[in-house]
Amino acid sequence: MATDEHLLPSPETGPTDTDAGAGAPGPDWTVYVIDAHSLIFQVFHAIPEMTSPRGEPVNAVFGFTRDLLYLLHEKRPTALICAFDPPGDTFRHALYEAYKGDRGSMPDELRSQIPKIHEVVTALGIPVLSVPSFEADDVLATLARQCDEAGARCLLVTGDKDCRQLITRHVSVYNIRKDQVYDATALFGDWAIRPDQVVDFQALVGDKIDNVPGVPLIGPKTASTLLTELGTLEQILAQPEQARGKKTQENLRNHRDQAMLSRDLVRLDNNVPIEVDWPASRVGGRDQERLAELFADFGFRSLADRAAELDGDSAEPQEELSGDYQIVDSLAALEGLIPELREAEWLSIDTETTAINPRAAKLVGISLATAPGQAYYLPVRGPAGDTVLDEQAALDLLRPVLEDPEVPKLGQNLKYDAIVLRGAGVNLAGIRFDTMVASYLLDAGERTHNLDHLAKRYLGHTNVKIEELIGKGKNQKRMDEVPVAKVGHYAAEDADVPLRLQPILEERLDHAELVTLNDDVEAPLIEVLAEMEWNGVRVDRDRLGELSTRFADRLQELAEEIEEIAGHPFNIASPKQLAEVLFQEQRLPVLKKTKTGPSTDASVLEQLAEMHPLPRLIVEHRQYAKLKGTYVDALPELINEETGRVHCSFNQVVAATGRLSCSDPNLQNIPIRTAEGKEIRSAFTAGEPGWKLLTADYSQIELRVLAHFTEDETLCRAFREEQDIHTLVASQVNDVPLEEVTSEMRRGAKAVNFGIIYGQSAFGLAKSLGIPKDEAARFIDEYFARYPGVGEFMHQTLDACREQGYVETLLGRRRAIAGVRKIEPPKDRLFDDRPAPLQLNLPERTAVNTVIQGTAADLIKLAMLAVFRRMREEKLQSKLILQIHDELVFDAPESELEQLSQLVQQEMEGVMSLLVPLRVDIGSGDNWAEC
Repeated sequence: MATDEHLLPSPETGPTDTDAGAGAPGPDWTVYVIDAHSLIFQVFHAIPEMTSPRGEPVNAVFGFTRDLLYLLHEKRPTALICAFDPPGDTFRHALYEAYKGDRGSMPDELRSQIPKIHEVVTALGIPVLSVPSFEADDVLATLARQCDEAGARCLLVTGDKDCRQLITRHVSVYNIRKDQVYDATALFGDWAIRPDQVVDFQALVGDKIDNVPGVPLIGPKTASTLLTELGTLEQILAQPEQARGKKTQENLRNHRDQAMLSRDLVRLDNNVPIEVDWPASRVGGRDQERLAELFADFGFRSLADRAAELDGDSAEPQEELSGDYQIVDSLAALEGLIPELREAEWLSIDTETTAINPRAAKLVGISLATAPGQAYYLPVRGPAGDTVLDEQAALDLLRPVLEDPEVPKLGQNLKYDAIVLRGAGVNLAGIRFDTMVASYLLDAGERTHNLDHLAKRYLGHTNVKIEELIGKGKNQKRMDEVPVAKVGHYAAEDADVPLRLQPILEERLDHAELVTLNDDVEAPLIEVLAEMEWNGVRVDRDRLGELSTRFADRLQELAEEIEEIAGHPFNIASPKQLAEVLFQEQRLPVLKKTKTGPSTDASVLEQLAEMHPLPRLIVEHRQYAKLKGTYVDALPELINEETGRVHCSFNQVVAATGRLSCSDPNLQNIPIRTAEGKEIRSAFTAGEPGWKLLTADYSQIELRVLAHFTEDETLCRAFREEQDIHTLVASQVNDVPLEEVTSEMRRGAKAVNFGIIYGQSAFGLAKSLGIPKDEAARFIDEYFARYPGVGEFMHQTLDACREQGYVETLLGRRRAIAGVRKIEPPKDRLFDDRPAPLQLNLPERTAVNTVIQGTAADLIKLAMLAVFRRMREEKLQSKLILQIHDELVFDAPESELEQLSQLVQQEMEGVMSLLVPLRVDIGSGDNWAEC
């Protein structure tokens, strides 16, 4: 395997010369050389926050690895080499102390990922080059020269424009984001110069990102013209009078030395002292076992399969499950099977259907397993000519067993099967174990808990892939179009595998002290979620039509106002065009940069909105466009034609904190406090004439949970006395009486209450409140001085996480988190015994957040179970239809509203005894907005 030792200078002898070292790339070689940090920064800023199963940030690791695998798969290079910047200064800093002086330090969330990236690169057998005092670009220049001299094709994978100077007949720059090769023709199209003029061009123009000064007032067009007319930098500086404009001539005279220095800074050194063992740099030598370990640690399931394919083998040979899989296609045989089903210790269930959406799916068949290897497939639909069971007759035979709560049921994602069976007239009862949910409880940070993954992980078995039955793309079939004989093994396996997994997962749950959480909360919740999804919520299509028209009109008005202020039409959705309007034409300050130029993201526009009306209008336009596309226009397409309702999917195994997620559609993201969000909510209505919607919302549940954990007397007393917590904090931190607290003070206290407990820094608080950083720092100091229990709780949580490797909620829900540091108390705080750390990294913020938000999630789940049981006991017609974070939504006859309100309030407020009381706000109305 090619390693660093093959490529770096020998520490004993040092480099003997600057040739290509051992061997040379052949003229038939294609060499890709990666400017690693350039690519790493690209993916870090492009990919949203992403964590490993242990809570560590891995978005840059994922993006960089994905790019490496793309190059290996799609480009098939002869050699692939990564060049990294070394730590410390380079020779350019000796030339110019301010070189790259304006660049901020690497974010902690990225810094912690660099060692992981090195591990992946090493396991992939990709050589690494990093030479003290030289930048990665200099390494690229040296390798490019060696390839050029050998006649080998070299592609430099970088976003750095400095590397354009390296372009030759054999050397090009490769943009991996656009899959474009950038050569001399492309360079001339951009800058109207040759590659040998790039260094002089950049010496004139300078580089703000690297703090290269250049010559004042000379931009790309002027530099290009001067080089075209005069040839070189020396000739331009020798004849400044040839330039157009007196100021330009004057600047060329006065800044000659600055221009020459700039040229030295931008010129890449193509004689870096390195020896490359070219034969050892050829692609190959991957350590697949180590890659599999790393990708499992990082949660990169799809990349693991992609890496395995590099060697032409998607997986190691897998163990085949031995068993007796039978197709039951006669009612007599099914009738004879019933006693075995009823007497089974566990009855494992799976359904095959015509669609992914359970509310719209028709039953194709039912698989049942009663013991490991003993599984049956009962087809009720199939291609013409295949023998199938009469669906109604088969279900009549099965119903007594499936609806018997004393027959314990298990399966993989049983909520889906329960909804499908309910659509066929069977109310599945006795749900006791779900392998998907159990896997989630054991590894909440994992990205997938599907059956294929679990079978491979715990049984060493590869399941039959569904694509082998129904195909992909345009030729994909429905399951009822596949021959029954072919479906039989696949379907029976889907019942057998969960049955085999159950004892393994049960033992692990027991070891992790999670059995009670599974048996008393998560498994019973499946029935509640299935009920909610079955019920759905009625949506007023006509109301959405009205909103669509009105939102479209408002978008048009905003577009016209934006165009009027800008002075010309432009594509509002184009970041590039918007940046030109804001920063070049309107001359607004650039607040943040990306690799492609000034940022126009939401945080930037919100700050600029305080300075100028144009960004304020852009923000409003984006909000209307998003709401219109995501909800107003999309919701009508999701209404079930038979029920007139939208049937969301509530998922137990997505959010690592324990919260439920909502999809198809996601109603959790409808804005709560905006007029537009309220208008969208008005389209969600009661389901029947004479019915109302009722909402029950926990009041400040996460702050109450915080008070319970911290045992902070001041916080606890405030909640017991029903004080407004934000006003109280504002009063104490600002040292003013309660009646003198202003709305600005309360807003600041609210930001602190919800932000600091998750590690918000003084900088973050200052930015969110629009106040000086020093003032925000004082606010934070005062807060922790007034509420020492909060800081102590955070330290205890982080200490326990560092020692145990995980954090726990009040009900014992666990989440593995790595990367928590031992934080020493700063000496310049207002208190120094156990101050709260204010600069938490991502794993530390995740740890604190999981304990608070996860406990709140536990409480709302307990509340759902308690309310659901009471509604059944009292035989109410009312239905639970939605759960949105800390809020439950019910569809109820008006005659039951008072009874339901009392029941819900009693159960939700009494579901658990904390050090502070739980409070629930109840509302009702004809639609969700009125509640």
